[in-house]
Amino acid sequence: MEKLIIQIGASPDFFGGFAINCDGVYGSGKNVEECKGNVLEGLRLLKESRSIEQWPELIKGEYEIEFRYDVQSILSYYANVFTKPALERLTGINQKQLHHYATGLKKPREPQRRKIEDALHKLGSELLSVHL
Repeated sequence: MEKLIIQIGASPDFFGGFAINCDGVYGSGKNVEECKGNVLEGLRLLKESRSIEQWPELIKGEYEIEFRYDVQSILSYYANVFTKPALERLTGINQKQLHHYATGLKKPREPQRRKIEDALHKLGSELLSVHL
């Protein structure tokens, strides 16, 4: 099955999203959920306004949607969930540096980006194994 990959990015005022592997699919919003909704609405409108012959090849068959985030957007999106001290404990990256990444003042190098991603995946895996 094909993947329609949507890249989500943050700016000071809004979140924007676009398909990195399919022309004509994009959207924005004041938060991530609104951005995702607008991207999906844009996809619906693209299909509705064109004949199937004019659709990008990727969306003619079965596909799933994968959302990808840059570091700034994921840290901004979860700012109300994760405190900077909690993220520091999870990632091993100091709070000041995390603040710089979240506000876009600095972009993390690949090893730092990987630390953040690995820490979030590890937490997610641990939470999936919890039963109450």
